[in-house]
Amino acid sequence: QVQLVESGGGLVQAGGSLRLSCTASGRTFSVYTMGWFRQAPGKEREFVAAIKWNVGNTRYADPVKGRFAISRDNAKMTVYLQMNSLKPEDTAVYYCAAEKSDYGLATLGSVYDYWGQGTQVTVSS
Repeated sequence: QVQLVESGGGLVQAGGSLRLSCTASGRTFSVYTMGWFRQAPGKEREFVAAIKWNVGNTRYADPVKGRFAISRDNAKMTVYLQMNSLKPEDTAVYYCAAEKSDYGLATLGSVYDYWGQGTQVTVSS
């Protein structure tokens, strides 16, 4: 089992920045890819970004390209999501996820095996 704990959410004005953190514990050696997803009220969960633990390759959803950056600190078993130029439409609960079967930089939530509890990000206009 892998446990994921997110932090860093909050309220920010449009144009501002936030950094989310996700720390993994447990059988972390089994994890290949870490991802961030988000779910806004009344909407389906959507992919935001993903990173490979070993080589650091990344992938982003089109709405966040150029504004968000995913990174990892292997020593701390932590993945970060730096969010800049935030927009009201970025408002959502953000979830960290871990994938253990090496499907690559997967964008489908069903591929991921472990999930954090989520952290709320609210962007005011």
